[in-house]
Amino acid sequence: MTHLWVRAEQRPNEDRVGLTPEGAKALLSGGIKVTVEESAVRAIPLQGYIDAGCEIAPENSWPTAPADAIIFGLKELPEDGTPLPHRHIMFGHAFKGQHSGKALLDRFKAGGGSLYDLEYLVDEAGRRVAAFGYWAGYAGAAVTLKSWCAQRRNEICGPVGVYSNKDALLAELGAELDALKQDRPSAIVIGALGRVGTGAADLCEAMGVRVTKWDMAETASGGPFPEILEHDLFLNCIFARPGTPIFVPQEALSTTRKLTAIGDVACDPDSDYNPVPVYNQATTWEAPALRVAQDPVMDVMAIDNLPSMLPLESSQDYAEQLLPSLLTLSDLTTGVWGRAEATFREFVPA
Repeated sequence: MTHLWVRAEQRPNEDRVGLTPEGAKALLSGGIKVTVEESAVRAIPLQGYIDAGCEIAPENSWPTAPADAIIFGLKELPEDGTPLPHRHIMFGHAFKGQHSGKALLDRFKAGGGSLYDLEYLVDEAGRRVAAFGYWAGYAGAAVTLKSWCAQRRNEICGPVGVYSNKDALLAELGAELDALKQDRPSAIVIGALGRVGTGAADLCEAMGVRVTKWDMAETASGGPFPEILEHDLFLNCIFARPGTPIFVPQEALSTTRKLTAIGDVACDPDSDYNPVPVYNQATTWEAPALRVAQDPVMDVMAIDNLPSMLPLESSQDYAEQLLPSLLTLSDLTTGVWGRAEATFREFVPA
């Protein structure tokens, strides 16, 4: 019997989960065994999984799970260097030249396990079957806008946290903007036709921010793109890949510009293809903005787990998208899972 083991997330500020109790019940009905680890922070209470009929395991007990169990989590594993013998479903961040991904792949090679990277679960047309992109864009635009507000107060953006729902986020952000007693800023979103860009643009429009929406047609020339510097905010919603143009080069920091806040929602600072090479490290919930220039100021927001600011809504949305693929877990050799395995084997041959 196929066995899916849903592990607890170990990363701070990570309350999301990729399977709801309703989804677990559907998997059980489909003949898939489901084990769910206890978690003190998961946005969806454990009782729902108990009621659905899942087996429950202690938090972070997945290393001792049966050898045939498929371990399912979202963010990175504890970086203890141990070999990984299981099959894992997670965001590995290891296939796009990220320097931090090499250690993870080495662990799979040492243990003989496999990685089914959630970013590379794609349909026949190459489109991802599930993504947190909308909520990443939504939350990323909110934090970037908070960074712009802080600049108006001659400050740098302070810590951010979890919101019970998007209405709570909108209410707080609206009050912060109103307190400035200034016109709303302008923003440009690149990748506006995708999930991430749609979320970013929706947040901006909900806050009365004027939005310029660009996608592949507007960036096909390869740059440079002086129009970006003519906006107050720039939201990068295009994931780094070979051929991605540079949107804000290093020399832009010392150029006359209106732009003072960048939200790199895609957040690939250590990628060889980073389209916003004015910074080289992700930011955090405790320090959301990295100041990269002073005259005039430029702050970069690059938090890499943005959807967890709205963990309940983002979990429910993502789990609904992913469930049809999880229901096919009994055959890992074809379809979504076969394609993901092939991608992994390009980097870690069997």
